Amino acid sequence: MELTTVWFTLIAVLWIGYFTLEGFDFGVGMLLPVLARDDRERRMMINTIGPHWDGNEVWVLTAGGATFAAFPEWYATLFSGFYLPLLLILVALIVRNLAFEYRHQRPEPSWKARWDLAIIIGSFLPALLWGVAFANIVRGVPIDETKDFTGNLFTLLNPFGLLGGVVTLLLFLTHGAMFIALKTDGDIRHRARALSVQLGLGAALAAVVFLLWTQIDTGNVGSAIFFVLAALALVGGIVMARAGREGWGFIGTFAAIALAVAGLFVALFPDVMPSTTDSAFSLTTTNAAATHYTLKVMTVVAAIFTPIVLGYQAWTYWVFRKRISVHHIPEAELENAGR
Repeated sequence: MELTTVWFTLIAVLWIGYFTLEGFDFGVGMLLPVLARDDRERRMMINTIGPHWDGNEVWVLTAGGATFAAFPEWYATLFSGFYLPLLLILVALIVRNLAFEYRHQRPEPSWKARWDLAIIIGSFLPALLWGVAFANIVRGVPIDETKDFTGNLFTLLNPFGLLGGVVTLLLFLTHGAMFIALKTDGDIRHRARALSVQLGLGAALAAVVFLLWTQIDTGNVGSAIFFVLAALALVGGIVMARAGREGWGFIGTFAAIALAVAGLFVALFPDVMPSTTDSAFSLTTTNAAATHYTLKVMTVVAAIFTPIVLGYQAWTYWVFRKRISVHHIPEAELENAGR
């Protein structure tokens, strides 16, 4: 297998890891005002993702770094053409991360309410905009012969792109509700489980429309297989959640997101950014790649450090695997609820 194909696959794996893991983080953040009835429940919800959110964000940092090193032309065109949406995502993530750290520093309800709003908005914007961005990458954007993006922000806000954003938003909400149902106990567990079923039905409907539209545009048989499996996984997760099997329900949404993202990358290959101006101007795994020597060195480094990172992150999930409930949250106003 060519090293360019290997690195395209590895980048796809990094994005799968990011969306499946950070996806439930975003979902939990967006559901703060929906599921929590008081401050202790909000603190409990934040505590479910407290040990994980910063480690989950490593996936997107690594995906960006890998794209820069392995496919510099792809990175340059993507980050220049999608500059404003990516900047909004970055700012939202920064504000959200600050909220996790600062929310518990003062006892005033108004102080906590402002940081809660930062968590909600900081989760909502990336959940929506990542879907818009990936939908446009797969479908194609205007790129000229110099590999420059010739559109603007409104070029990206097309019906297909916006539908992609709605799909990721609903999937992450469902994934987050499943995670809360899996990680908590008491009344909030039952509310989260019931909500996950309702959200899942909406996510399934939007996802089917989006994936069918994608399939009609690309006509890729391989991606169709992934899309069908993703739909089955999502339906299976909803059925399991309805039956009170939160663990299997979470595995279902996890698998659905992973398979859907994998299908998008299969539909994209061998392009990395198709051009709607002229197919001859499209960026591919060949014309956007770094030198063979660079890819060879990167492959050696990845082979050494990737298992270490995966092992460490798996260990953190194992350590913090137990459920929590309101009685685990002390009354102290300055309790470190973000850690």
